[in-house]
Amino acid sequence: MRWLLNLSLLGNSVRTKLALSVLMITVPLFGLLYYYNYYAAQVVHTQVGSSNKSMMSLYMTQIDAGLDGVDQYLLNLIASDYDIQLMSRPRTEEEFVLAKVRVNNKLDSDALMYKSVVNSIFVYSPDQGAIAATATGIGSREYTMLNRYIQTELLQSFEDGSVPTRWFVRKIGDDHYLFRIQPGDRLWLGAWVNLSTLQKPLSLIDFGENGNSLFITESGVPMTNRDYVTSRELQLQPVRNQAYTTGPGNEYHVINAASAKGDFGLAAVVADETVLQNLPYLNRIVISITLIGILLIPLYFLYLRRTVLTPLNKIIYAMKRIGDGSLQTRIEPFRTSDEFAAVNRNFNDMIGQIQDLKISVYEEQLSKQKAELQHLQLQINPHFFMNTLNLIYSLALDKDFELIKDMTLRLVKHFRYMFRSNLTFVPLKDELEHVRNYLAIHELRFQQKLNCRIDAPEPLLKAMVPPLIIQTYVENALKYASSVENPLALDVTVRGDDWEGDAAMVIEIADEGAGYDERLLPLLNAGERIVDEQGEHIGAWNAWHRLRLLYGEGAYIQYFNRLPHGAKVVIRLPFHSN
Repeated sequence: MRWLLNLSLLGNSVRTKLALSVLMITVPLFGLLYYYNYYAAQVVHTQVGSSNKSMMSLYMTQIDAGLDGVDQYLLNLIASDYDIQLMSRPRTEEEFVLAKVRVNNKLDSDALMYKSVVNSIFVYSPDQGAIAATATGIGSREYTMLNRYIQTELLQSFEDGSVPTRWFVRKIGDDHYLFRIQPGDRLWLGAWVNLSTLQKPLSLIDFGENGNSLFITESGVPMTNRDYVTSRELQLQPVRNQAYTTGPGNEYHVINAASAKGDFGLAAVVADETVLQNLPYLNRIVISITLIGILLIPLYFLYLRRTVLTPLNKIIYAMKRIGDGSLQTRIEPFRTSDEFAAVNRNFNDMIGQIQDLKISVYEEQLSKQKAELQHLQLQINPHFFMNTLNLIYSLALDKDFELIKDMTLRLVKHFRYMFRSNLTFVPLKDELEHVRNYLAIHELRFQQKLNCRIDAPEPLLKAMVPPLIIQTYVENALKYASSVENPLALDVTVRGDDWEGDAAMVIEIADEGAGYDERLLPLLNAGERIVDEQGEHIGAWNAWHRLRLLYGEGAYIQYFNRLPHGAKVVIRLPFHSN
């Protein structure tokens, strides 16, 4: 009885169910596919590939033989033809013309021997600016165009002596041409052929309905039948790769044959359906496999859905709800495999523990963050405090009671605002009013009119900002960008910003002082704490740290130097009204 119990438990496991479902599909499928792949790959593909490779190699050998014959013909002309020698160094113009006529006649008669591999053989004299050439298998327009190209572009590119020693390819218009150049004594001898001419005999070979042949460069770029390659999304490889498959589903077999006479090759493309067209028995096997697979797949997925997908979807749905913040979500008990039942129970227990822990941590973080914000807001500049008290004392000695009253009222407003430590946000209107009061205190201290402009649109005045966020940078400007000789010139501008639908408020504080030390700018923009010979710059770090506590990554502060001089601070805060 115990082994029966163990067997029943094993049969109810997800591992067993998945293994059984996979075996139901894969065993008959892979068995038949193995037989098909083995037979087709080892016999049919090998034989067809070998046959096509031999055919391509044979035709390329014939082309190379023809090109080699043209090479020998050109060399013989240079070495032994008397009229070629007369054209190179004629004594008179009449002698050159007669020699050119005889060379033309000779080329016309000899070209018939090479009409299968070249369209034209030519002799060109740069001194006379004349060309003797013959044409076979092409029209007069193409013949004229090629002669002009040879005289005006091709041969001029070889004046530095860098003449290719093999046949080479040039693209002219939409066609590719094969050229051979032999330099002679003050003459250029050569031959050329449109690759579509060499392509014509290959059209007689049957590569199947979707097969074809084409000439390619050494790197695998098609030079003929380019539309065929593009329409079938073939990725041709360099000609040195003799055989490979390509296409969206690797359904095309490519056999390459490289030329021994030039930087090109020949490629034959055979579709997989052509390779297998004479295998009806294997085709019937493939159809049987397909039908069996189609019948089994719905049953397999129905079984998989009931045993695996439904339990997994319940877990995923619960996790998504929890990710959205609904920690009260639980997976309700239902009939499922033992493993999923255990996972569901442990999942519910774990979420309950996380919920309790998160509440405790959240409350602790709130207390810590509130204490830290209060600490940052209460960091008062002691120099400002002492200097204002000394100023009041001096005014009392001078019995300037009106100025004392004005200064005292402004100081009361200033410190009342400073000690609002229980407020995380204040209206922008209050912050700007505090900045104006702060600037007025400095004007009373130094008996100096400051050139300050504060501009904020009316709709933004109710927007909430952290207290002292603007005053911090106004204080820095007064400290570093103002002197008795050069009173402070300061602009505070507030505007709305709706970049990519993210509504925000941008605050810019700009002065005309000396600007920031270029070495400190990267540290300031990174929010680093800076200590130099002037001491610790607590204000900038304080502001950056407060924004991180309040907004996370939703706010930023950027520091710039203005041209020709001056500093600029840009603060971007997520916008919300009171």
